Amino acid sequence: PCTSGSVPVSARRGWLRRLLAFAGPGYLVSVGYMDPGNWATDLAGGAKFGYALVWVILLSNLMAIFLQTLCARLGIVAGRDLAQACREQYSKPVSYVLWFLCEIAIIACDLAEVIGSAVALNLLFGLPLVWGVLITGFDVMLLLAAMHFGFRKIEAIVLTLVTTVAACFAVQIFLASPDWGGVAAGLLVPTLPDREAFYIALGILGATVMPHNLYLHTALVQTRDVAPTHAGRRQAIRYNTIDTVVALGAAFFVNAAILVVAAAVFHRAGLTDVGELQEAHRLLAPLLGAPIASTAFAVALLASGQSSTITGTLAGQIVMEGFLNIRVRPWLRRLITRLLAIVPAVILISATGGKDTVGLLVFSQVVLSMQLSFAIFPLMRFTSDRRLMGEFANPMWAKVVGYSVCSLIAGLNIALLFQAIGAVWMAVIVAVAAAFAIWVRWFYRGD
Repeated sequence: PCTSGSVPVSARRGWLRRLLAFAGPGYLVSVGYMDPGNWATDLAGGAKFGYALVWVILLSNLMAIFLQTLCARLGIVAGRDLAQACREQYSKPVSYVLWFLCEIAIIACDLAEVIGSAVALNLLFGLPLVWGVLITGFDVMLLLAAMHFGFRKIEAIVLTLVTTVAACFAVQIFLASPDWGGVAAGLLVPTLPDREAFYIALGILGATVMPHNLYLHTALVQTRDVAPTHAGRRQAIRYNTIDTVVALGAAFFVNAAILVVAAAVFHRAGLTDVGELQEAHRLLAPLLGAPIASTAFAVALLASGQSSTITGTLAGQIVMEGFLNIRVRPWLRRLITRLLAIVPAVILISATGGKDTVGLLVFSQVVLSMQLSFAIFPLMRFTSDRRLMGEFANPMWAKVVGYSVCSLIAGLNIALLFQAIGAVWMAVIVAVAAAFAIWVRWFYRGD
């Protein structure tokens, strides 16, 4: 899906034109940091605790920037995406397990996109949620039409959708008139008011970095026609780092805006239990005295779901081709993935009457969190391997920071699972994960 070297950059003159030529992969990746699955935790955090958890979003964003820059480095220097690197460096059994886990993560992410888009269609046009879920199955045709015109067109479409989301929340922040002193305090002074705030913070941290995004970014950076020299790779790393920082900065704004709007509107009004997207949409207009606020909320949700659809398709292709070394037609790949998300969504929405969409979104994020460690530890291992990366391998400070981030994310996911399933099942899962880690280490071919 991502043709290597299809976007020319070598002939560009001037740093600004060259920077614009490299811009794009970061924005495709940033979609995963503002998809409908993140809205639930941000809404809950703002409604329950005001501005107190803004710093958690900042910390999550900084960790995401660090990991995504490592992805860009791996793709540029090694010329391999993360899935290909896993296939080449691990044995087949290990690669198949990692592929299976990543496919589960992509399906879980697609579930969030389906539900988010269905809720948005319901809010905008009054469509029943089940019908909205079914309609999302046809967006694959739009994606295929866009891919026919080149990869830059895909990037332009996603950038337009991301800009739409950001603009909608800019309007809502303007209407909400938040307490900027409180926002600054929440950003700069880390605090966790109580145990519930701690678990919401865990949810924000644990669900921010999407595992399939790591695979996606390592492939997207290869679409640029980078000179195969030391200077060419170093320049590409520099420009892709800028692209990543700017794009994820936009994602930080969107996530922080969701929390800030929830704090300024719901928490300030004493409505601390706003949990459903439909409820938030219904309350925005009367509380702010502006119908456009609710409309902007729904439009942003729809744009978020549709932009995630595009990157989910690309990630699915990259993962399948990289791990299994086979090519599947994009429409078939998308159809299979969508059906695996649509079927459970229809069943659950029908069973609950559409009253627990946020619960389904949170469930999808828990599944994503469980898969994350199986992507970030291989990423750190490969980018630290001098035989693979040469002089671009991670220096000692990057290894310390990287493995600290990996350990923190893994620990947070364990804490979330412990809360969700209890001690006995948690002990079983930890034992299985430890055995798998030893197995992976044993079958690592780089040693």
